[in-house]
Amino acid sequence: MLNSKNKPEVKLGLIAVSRDCFPIELSKKRKMAVISEAKNQNLKIEDIEIIVENENDVLNALNEIEKKKINSLIIFLGNFGPEGPLTMLAQKFSGPVMICAAAEESQTDLINGRGDAYCGLLSACYNLGLRNQRIYLPEYPLGTAMDIVNMIREFIPISRVIIGIKNLKIFTFGPRPQDFYTCHAPIKPLFDLGIEIMENSELDLLDIFNKAKNHPNIKKIRDEMKQELGDGNQYPELLERLAQYEVALMNFYQENIGAKEFGIFAIKCWPAFEEYFQFVPCYVNSRMAKKGIPIACEVDVYGALSEYMAYLATEKISTILDINNTVPKDMYEGNHLGEQGFKHTDLFMGFHCGNTATDCMKTYKMNFQLIMHRLLEPESDPNITRGTLEGQMKPGDVTIFRIQSTPEVQMRAYIAQGEILDIPPKTFGTAGIFAISEMGRFYRYALLEKQFPHHTSVAFKHCGKTLFEALKLLGIKDISVNLPEKSYFNGENIFK
Repeated sequence: MLNSKNKPEVKLGLIAVSRDCFPIELSKKRKMAVISEAKNQNLKIEDIEIIVENENDVLNALNEIEKKKINSLIIFLGNFGPEGPLTMLAQKFSGPVMICAAAEESQTDLINGRGDAYCGLLSACYNLGLRNQRIYLPEYPLGTAMDIVNMIREFIPISRVIIGIKNLKIFTFGPRPQDFYTCHAPIKPLFDLGIEIMENSELDLLDIFNKAKNHPNIKKIRDEMKQELGDGNQYPELLERLAQYEVALMNFYQENIGAKEFGIFAIKCWPAFEEYFQFVPCYVNSRMAKKGIPIACEVDVYGALSEYMAYLATEKISTILDINNTVPKDMYEGNHLGEQGFKHTDLFMGFHCGNTATDCMKTYKMNFQLIMHRLLEPESDPNITRGTLEGQMKPGDVTIFRIQSTPEVQMRAYIAQGEILDIPPKTFGTAGIFAISEMGRFYRYALLEKQFPHHTSVAFKHCGKTLFEALKLLGIKDISVNLPEKSYFNGENIFK
């Protein structure tokens, strides 16, 4: 089960605005129709009773919003709306804001019943620009009460991402390793997003691990692991130390969350880790993801953030993988993938040592990490390199996503939707065969051209729309997506 404590609860508030030369009753009536429709659909929305016509109404509305502990606001134009006060309200509210408006209802009531919100939105958006405000504007932001409630439903996961990020702390252990310069990135943009970061050494990690020895929760966690692994529990004698590590991380999280509400980790996990801890942490990482507290290896701070955003967008377990290797041609042909509409270049294998939660795996067992074994104990049976969770990832819808700062401190992101195929990957580690339309071109002209790292976060659901809108609200302008055939990337040679 996911840990609901590491994500925000979105508390929605709906407030109507009215321009003083239009009937205020029109805004009241249309707002109450939205509240009623939301109630019919079991969607909880707090009704802000004040109708905003002027600046004093804004101040009173903010007091009401604070008393009702609203953290996500919908500003509803029941008529033309007062562009100054409504945009001032958006500016002064501290959380995510959606603006939408009422459509006209009937040809029989286009005199006193005409609201002109279609026009009012134009004025509002101009004024938002004057105030340098970013808000969520639905694809077509006008409609009936039912339409508005459907828009609000799409706003909820967007709000969850924004609120979660603003209240997030990232814990790191260890310097980002030389062999993974791809994971190096400036941390200043994290602070710009409202994220706190607490950097610690590998010795700090070893210290908290040692201090967790004999903790009363170790036995409980060990028994949970035993039950979860079932027949895949190849190293039962290792579970005690793994449980101690999980307890140590959870204790650290609780003792150091400080002024923030939510926390995630980025930890250097090799090669020194194995010598001192006597295991690899992959399985524990998978269990932490299952709690909604992702851990990115190789101190990949932006990888951890990407994984957390995927979790917030879907409320489902996410993971982080390498965009790792090509799919052999005989595997492509042997599974008749061309006949299913996939080009060979649409495919790649996602892989990691063994950090993906059991819920996201079709098959799994605890194993040793082959690459680390080659490096650290090549002449002996696996010992300190044990502790991965290996197997085939479950087939189904998937979104790959990454937010990243460049060395020049410019924020970028990419999003692509596709699927994991139900084909055995026939390799080690956690692995799956991914199919994403035009992945070959996306890989060349987005991932390589824009110098994204090898790690990608993986959401086990199509959530590109939510992530795209959340990125816009965060002010990220450079967002790459997998363009369809004959739509060209910037810099792509059209003469090829």
